[in-house]
Amino acid sequence: MENIALVVAPHQDDAEIGMGGTIAAFRQQGLKVVVLDLSDGEPTPYGSVEIRAQETKAASKILGIEERILLGLTNREIFDTAENRGKVAEVIRRIKPTVLFAPYWEDAHPDHIQASALVDGARFYSKFVKTDLAFEPWYPRKQLYFFSTHLRVRIQPTFIFDISNYLDLKMSAITAYHSQFTKHPGNAGRVTTIREEALYWGAQIGVQAGEPFVCRENIRISSTQALCSL
Repeated sequence: MENIALVVAPHQDDAEIGMGGTIAAFRQQGLKVVVLDLSDGEPTPYGSVEIRAQETKAASKILGIEERILLGLTNREIFDTAENRGKVAEVIRRIKPTVLFAPYWEDAHPDHIQASALVDGARFYSKFVKTDLAFEPWYPRKQLYFFSTHLRVRIQPTFIFDISNYLDLKMSAITAYHSQFTKHPGNAGRVTTIREEALYWGAQIGVQAGEPFVCRENIRISSTQALCSL
C-alpha cells in the first residue's frame, strides 16, 4: 500500500507554516502528499483570491506538492458541520491517506479551532458504510496535529520531526506568500519568528531545526532501527 499524507489546512499558507519542512521531507523521500485547503484565506489587507492562488501555486512547487485541493469554504466562517464533515470525508475516501494531518485544536483563530474539530469528525465519517458519501470507506491509520497558531500556547509535543535538511525549503515556501508576509507590515517579523521557532524545536532534539506534532493516540514502533533513532 502506498503511503500518502493528507494535510488539511484552514487557509492557504497554514500547511507551509505548520509543517512545510515535513512536507518537503515526505516529497524528497518519494512519498505522496496532498494538501486540502479548506478556504483561500481571503480577504486580507494585501491579498486577493487571484494573488493567493498564484502564491499557493508557487509555494506548492517549492515543496513538491503533487496535488492541492481548495474545498471552497468561506474564510472566517469555517464550521464543524455535518455537511462540511461529509465534504472532507469524501476527500479522505478518495485520497486514502495513511496519515492525516490537522491543525492543533487550541488557537485564537476560530477557523483553526473549527477546522481541527472538522477533521476529527470527517475522519470518523470517512469510514461509514451505509452512507451517500462518494468513494469506498477509508479510515486513516493515524491523525496528527500540526501547529500554525495565532496563540502562543505552551505545548508538549508527542514528537518533533527533524527538518534540518528542509528548513530553507520551508522558509522559501512561506515567503512565496508575499501578500501575507513581505508586503504586510504587520507580519514583517513573522517570517523570522517562524524560523526561530523551527530552530528552537530542533534544539530540543539536538538537531538544527524541527517541527512539533501531537498525536492523541499511541504511536507504534515496529523496528529497532526506528527505536534507536529516537
